[in-house]
Amino acid sequence: MWRKLWLRTGKLYCYQLLLLAFAFVVEAPIAAHGNRPAVHNLLDFYFSAGRTRAFIDAALMVYRPPLLDILPIYIILLAFTPFAIVLGARFGWKYALSGGFTLWLLAQFGLRSFAYHLQTRAFGLQIPLNEMGAFDLWAWQLWWLVGLWLGVRWAKDNLRLDWVKPMTIPAAIVAVVFLVLRYAQIGGVVTFGRFGLLFDKWDFGIGRLIDFTAIAVLAIRFRSVLKPFAIRLLVMLGQASLPVFCVHLLCVFCALTIMGNDPMIRGWKAIVVILASLSALLLTAKVATDRRAKARENPPKSRSLAGAGYEPGLETKEVA
Repeated sequence: MWRKLWLRTGKLYCYQLLLLAFAFVVEAPIAAHGNRPAVHNLLDFYFSAGRTRAFIDAALMVYRPPLLDILPIYIILLAFTPFAIVLGARFGWKYALSGGFTLWLLAQFGLRSFAYHLQTRAFGLQIPLNEMGAFDLWAWQLWWLVGLWLGVRWAKDNLRLDWVKPMTIPAAIVAVVFLVLRYAQIGGVVTFGRFGLLFDKWDFGIGRLIDFTAIAVLAIRFRSVLKPFAIRLLVMLGQASLPVFCVHLLCVFCALTIMGNDPMIRGWKAIVVILASLSALLLTAKVATDRRAKARENPPKSRSLAGAGYEPGLETKEVA
């Protein structure tokens, strides 16, 4: 499991490097001409710090340009996944979850800024905080830990779902209220003022936790109703979500380049961009799922597993 997780982490890191190379080598020269403000704004630090420093900081995942700031979070959390699972298995998940909740709570009161100032003093960090990604890793790690905990319980066939049914009505009320608030806020009818942090996406405010939990309850409760919507194309996109996500970022960069000085893409250009993007995503998903299916049909031969004391099913026992 450790090997597979770290191989996956390495693969994602390579994806990130390729995306950075595309942004710095292909998009940056185009944006430098001054007629692509949307792309230029995404690469502000690149133009101010210079190519070499920007690429080094980005490769170290310190500099995380907008749109390219999600994969680094996934990479970091994925790299720590084996340690979290071992911690939960050996000492109990209550300690891991309690630690995650404490970090999330501190994040709501400015842990990220505090850690940034410590790094600045200790290591001479010379990069603005806003260029280190929009998402607060200290806050988002909580949902990652919850997902690991649920996944481990699911794998052990120890995840009870009988509590979902009595929570259906409260969850539906919560989901509807948050949906109304969302569109009321977009329309300017409702403003949260100083309470906006409770619903903040970047810091994963408490309102987001409550809303996500309510939607999860409804999805579990009505999974039989939702099942017909699992059409093959959507399932395929989900199964290959990571490469699809990376190709989607390339499509976004291309769309911003085509947009130029216009506030949005209109007419035949918009139709071409949408069709080309969807085709690229579906093609990526098809290639990825086909490769995965072929790998399952022709698994690599194990290397001296019997000689190493391998016992069929041992990996399941170890995880349990």
